[in-house]
Amino acid sequence: MKVNAKVLIASLFGSTIEWYDFFLYGTMAPLAFNKLFFPTLDPTVALLVAYAGFGISFFLRPLGGIIFSHLGDRIGRKKTLILTLLVMGIATSVIGLLPSYESIGVAAPVLLICMRMIQGIGLGGEWGGSMLLAVEYAAPGKKGLFGSVPMIGVYIGMLMGTGSVALLTSLPGNQFLEWGWRVPFLFSIVLVILGLWVRKEIDETPEFREAEKKGNLAKFPLGETLRHHWKEVLLTFGIKPIESAPFYLFSMFGTSYAIKQMGYSQTTALNAVTVGVIVTGIAIPFMGKLSDRIGRRTLFFIAACGVMLYAFPYFYILSMKSTFAIYAAVTLGLLMSSPLTAIIGTLFSEIFSTKVRYTGISLGFHLGTAVSGGVAPFVATALLGAYGDRWEPVSIYLIGYGVISLFSLFLAGRFVAARDRAA
Repeated sequence: MKVNAKVLIASLFGSTIEWYDFFLYGTMAPLAFNKLFFPTLDPTVALLVAYAGFGISFFLRPLGGIIFSHLGDRIGRKKTLILTLLVMGIATSVIGLLPSYESIGVAAPVLLICMRMIQGIGLGGEWGGSMLLAVEYAAPGKKGLFGSVPMIGVYIGMLMGTGSVALLTSLPGNQFLEWGWRVPFLFSIVLVILGLWVRKEIDETPEFREAEKKGNLAKFPLGETLRHHWKEVLLTFGIKPIESAPFYLFSMFGTSYAIKQMGYSQTTALNAVTVGVIVTGIAIPFMGKLSDRIGRRTLFFIAACGVMLYAFPYFYILSMKSTFAIYAAVTLGLLMSSPLTAIIGTLFSEIFSTKVRYTGISLGFHLGTAVSGGVAPFVATALLGAYGDRWEPVSIYLIGYGVISLFSLFLAGRFVAARDRAA
């Protein structure tokens, strides 16, 4: 097998496992965790607390990015990615073994949140490494395509998660809540073993080897990044919201909203997300390739505007309360945001130099996600409660993120152009 093919498979496979593990919690939050781990709370409060557990890991992802990106910029991308895979896999498997609140009381939700925090740390290190594994092996003119491959893992992982949950929710009686919900988490053990086998077959990236040969490695990547590249971190942080928030609003929050406010069945809502994820996952590499032709910033601008324009129609289509409507609403939402997801990693990697690239893109990506994507389901649920289940404030919330991202994209273009001229 050719080296590039092996690298892309390793990047995709590892990314898929990490996101599968990560998204399981978000899918389970409104279906099982609110009942099993927070049964003494009001149903709405229990859902908010369950989503808060989902969101808290996003604030641990920057910490994971700092820890593992330090290793990645010092000892290499490959070794670091093996560690991140182990951390995420162990935490996910433990969730599948946790007793419920009924069995051990308040210790159950405490342990659940602790494992969720460890998941956040693991994913914080994984994303930057898997992205650079692909981008730093890419030939000129193919970085957008290569950089989109690990992002396909986001959708495959989510598909595996939602698909398995959708299948298990069809269990008769209370079997889903009694034991069925544990199966997808325990399955992570098998996936991690396969992932480790795939990743041990690849070599370090050419760009890192070249930097290592020249002695051009940062002694303290975080310090150097914050001291000399803080502008780049701020710019990537500002660009991220319009890529992150729609994904979580159209899928995870959308599932809860469709079930609770619109009256759709759990199976229909989960199946709609599954179809949307399949369509979008297929589109990702084509969007990456398109960015190699027309430019990353141009494609990002077009897609961001499209998502902002769709913020109101999404909820209007859901309000039609038909099976076709929910399939159309979710699929269009995810598909319109696919160019943003496809190119975000490559766009960020082109802003930082090799010696601090792992640290730089991890900080910008995960900090941006924490304040936009991670809290999006929580904020949207709170807005519904504050405004009597009206969805218009949620749409405005999404558009506001778009304005911030487009302004940051404009500044990033001017910054990179000025830097290139100076060089």
